[in-house]
Amino acid sequence: MTRDTDRVSAEALAELIRLDQPCVVLTGAGVSTESGIPDFRSAGGIWAQYDPYEVASIEAFQRDPERIWEFYARRLDVLADAEPNPAHVALAEFESRGFVQALITQNVDGLHAAAGSRDVIEVHGSIAGAVCVACGRREEQVRELLPLPLCADCGAVLKPGVVMFGELLPVEAIDRATALAQDAELLLVVGTSLEVWPVAGLPEETLARGGKLAIVNRDPTPYDARAELVIHDSAGEVLARCLMSLS
Repeated sequence: MTRDTDRVSAEALAELIRLDQPCVVLTGAGVSTESGIPDFRSAGGIWAQYDPYEVASIEAFQRDPERIWEFYARRLDVLADAEPNPAHVALAEFESRGFVQALITQNVDGLHAAAGSRDVIEVHGSIAGAVCVACGRREEQVRELLPLPLCADCGAVLKPGVVMFGELLPVEAIDRATALAQDAELLLVVGTSLEVWPVAGLPEETLARGGKLAIVNRDPTPYDARAELVIHDSAGEVLARCLMSLS
């Protein structure tokens, strides 16, 4: 049953999105978890069986690429059955109606694009692809190359197409994300506690230029006190109600 406070919060968020344009969205793991995809902080799932720094760092890949691909094959298996949830669907619809300029995501699962979002900046890369660190060749779909993907050009073992611990974010992606945050009248943060840098600093870019911040996240964030609106609730439920208010 929808509580009155839920309805009021969704209506307030819809009003911000309607009036404060352009609106840019920043999403994190809290959106993906509602599709059944655990993040590395989750108590359950495959991450509970591995030390992230042993299977998701560039040093670990260089030391034992076969073990890394064994782990990423399991991650790809988890994603195989994952589908966009109401948060993904609502954000895609916001963009379709002209309420969202672009979407910046820390997620690597591709579900925003699967839901219909068109302008998606994947600052942490995509788990569906791979890259050759030796010659730079990129593969958009790596699943058919498992269990040990090799570069078709030089024969080196490909690296998962995600940003690993110890690597810098792609310059083009983070530069565009920063520019979008700076120009946004409203930065809508969904499903992230804003703890992973440098993406966690994007709200500061918006606020410094006089823009507003709205946050939808189950847990508190360091920016809650500076946000125009904070909703500690399910991303899917909040955004679905917000979409109805924008109709």
